[in-house]
Amino acid sequence: MRMRISVILLLFSIAAAFSRAASPALLQAAVDHYAKDVERWAYTQTIVSKDRKGKVEEELVVRNDPSQPYEIQWTILKIDGKEPTGRQIEKYRKEHDKRRKSRRSLGELLDLDKATVVEETSNAVTYEVPLIKNDNQRLPPEKFRVTARVNKERQTFENVGVRLRGTMRMALVLKLKSGEADLDFDMVDPQFASPITSLRADGEGSILFVKVGGNYSATRTDFKRVKPYSERFTVKLAPLQFLDF
Repeated sequence: MRMRISVILLLFSIAAAFSRAASPALLQAAVDHYAKDVERWAYTQTIVSKDRKGKVEEELVVRNDPSQPYEIQWTILKIDGKEPTGRQIEKYRKEHDKRRKSRRSLGELLDLDKATVVEETSNAVTYEVPLIKNDNQRLPPEKFRVTARVNKERQTFENVGVRLRGTMRMALVLKLKSGEADLDFDMVDPQFASPITSLRADGEGSILFVKVGGNYSATRTDFKRVKPYSERFTVKLAPLQFLDF
């Protein structure tokens, strides 16, 4: 059983729908700075998926370039160290687009106005950001905890984390026992907000009493500033939709 089942449960995006009314000023500043620059970075992403025993199941190298037309912005460069065929490129691209369109973003489920400080150091503030209850079947607030750590001086994200609070059963046959996901940010250019540079997700559970699980990691390198393709149009995608696994 591919560990991708557990990964899908843990791949979260922070998208639009952040309310500005009463959100903490530092947290809102981080959101604004990220949104301003996110579509101006092209990068190469190396994705490694492992099973619950640590064996590599798949390794992908992908180039994401927002300056290209939408249909070719996300392109597979390598699959398990080999050049992909045209058919494979199209297959993976369709799967990627389908995932982005079918899953509800974490941002739509966050109640940013009710974020509270859970830790503060001389350099950063960590917030716990509640999840809404209404129409939230994907990330029940009693099951998941979301935190965001923001650098005080740069007013940019350092980490966004999602943790499973306890055992969770989904679709009657799937039982998720543990799970966590992290998005880490690092400075690429001091003039701009820190982009996501690494992503991780781990999970363990069972399907009809058969244990499944594993981990997913992605590292982003070769950053390049670009002019977004979306600037050619009056209707644009919400920038925070790209804060994603």
